[in-house]
Amino acid sequence: MPKLVLIVLCLLALGQPLLAQPARTASAPTLVPRVINTYPHDSDAFTQGLIWHQGRLYESAGLYGQSDLRRVELETGQVEARVELSSDVFAEGLELVGDRLIQLTWKAGSAFVYDAETLAHIETIEYQGEGWGLCYDGRYLFMSDGSAYLSIRDANSFALIFRGAVTLDGQLIPPQLLNELECVGEHIYANAWNTAYIFKIDKFTGEIVALIDAASLLGAAERAEWAAGNVLNGIAWNSETDTFYITGKRWSTLYEVEFSES
Repeated sequence: MPKLVLIVLCLLALGQPLLAQPARTASAPTLVPRVINTYPHDSDAFTQGLIWHQGRLYESAGLYGQSDLRRVELETGQVEARVELSSDVFAEGLELVGDRLIQLTWKAGSAFVYDAETLAHIETIEYQGEGWGLCYDGRYLFMSDGSAYLSIRDANSFALIFRGAVTLDGQLIPPQLLNELECVGEHIYANAWNTAYIFKIDKFTGEIVALIDAASLLGAAERAEWAAGNVLNGIAWNSETDTFYITGKRWSTLYEVEFSES
């Protein structure tokens, strides 16, 4: 990896916000979001996971004492249904598998499974380590855990199948970057935590094939709140329109976008 890129990514991993496009020499191209629509988003929601399904958004909101699972009307941002979690749980990534929703927790080592229609709790699955992001490609679950690795898990049992590195130009990325995930075809989109970047990752090799610079989506309010941890997080793919919904923790806006070359 070129030294400049490595330094930039190390700064990101240490929590230094990077809101502008850095000079870089990595081979992965840079993409930018083109805004198609904007929608209201609950500014109290500390977004950890986001899913689009049949015209509705399903969202996992975090923080101790404030974590919940919610179903949201896209056009208005209104919460249609909500399940509050216990105060000792910090909710994280969320994914839909068939008619079940699976919600990760940060340090509790538990994944909560719900009926997608009623949001009724079905079961709790235990796992080792931290939970960050989760996505499903129709066959396997992919999970981030605060490291530079993605885990592949059985969609039914949640059993660990494989754990592989995520790389840029063949070099391992620093830890604590891979956050919210979205599976789309042969790629995984991952929020790079505490940055305005999204990684487009080849799910077969773990190589980052594009960097998406979403800094243009940050208005004055989002930039002012950045230091408080209200960073970019939340990616949902609409398979009908082939567009993405993007937001952030406690952002008041949800963006519908397409990614294109800068």
